[in-house]
Amino acid sequence: MKRRREMEMELKMRSELRSAIEEFSKEALKVQPVDDQVQNAAAHIPLKPFLFLCNMVLQVLDKIGPTMAVLRQDIHQNIQRLEKFQESNPLLYSNVVEILKKDKNEVCARHVASCSRAFVWLTRSLNFTVTLLRLLLKDSELKMERAVEEAYIITLKPWHGWITSTAYKVALKLVPDKKAFLTILMSNREDSDRLKEEMDTFVSLLVPFLDKIHSISITFNLDNMKSP
Repeated sequence: MKRRREMEMELKMRSELRSAIEEFSKEALKVQPVDDQVQNAAAHIPLKPFLFLCNMVLQVLDKIGPTMAVLRQDIHQNIQRLEKFQESNPLLYSNVVEILKKDKNEVCARHVASCSRAFVWLTRSLNFTVTLLRLLLKDSELKMERAVEEAYIITLKPWHGWITSTAYKVALKLVPDKKAFLTILMSNREDSDRLKEEMDTFVSLLVPFLDKIHSISITFNLDNMKSP
């Protein structure tokens, strides 16, 4: 019982980044991009680590507060959509590629409520996260508001309509300052140097993962999907 309490306490004190690195390392390398044939049986994106990463982003947004509510709601709804769909066939749809194949065969991938659309926007949210972390690592003097704005312009803005873009523009001006944000990311036992190491490790793991996912999105003609 004592050991269990100690483990629970340790889990609470670990940063979201450390938890993501540990979980992600287990299965991330199982991603296999498709070749020219969409039906390639080897194509694989494991749903569990993919959604774990998306939930990690949600936890960080929760700590930041209500300023990123638009992004948080979008991520949460898309996670739920994929989780609910997987329940129809847990084994088959543990591979995201099988979900994309189904949408393609039913010609519904671009529908507003499709799983393919949910997958695309979750991927872009992860792109936003990794781009933000890269910018913060690259320039220690870069202000948080500017870093978030640049990450948004690079990863999300090209795919947003005017209304969505305006909502994000307002929200992005209300993010915490850089020091507060980095403090949010740290666990009780971490210092800033340790956090930077974790950020760098997380980025190095996530970038090749997202590159493979991007190649799959292109194969399924999903990479140019915009907000309705």
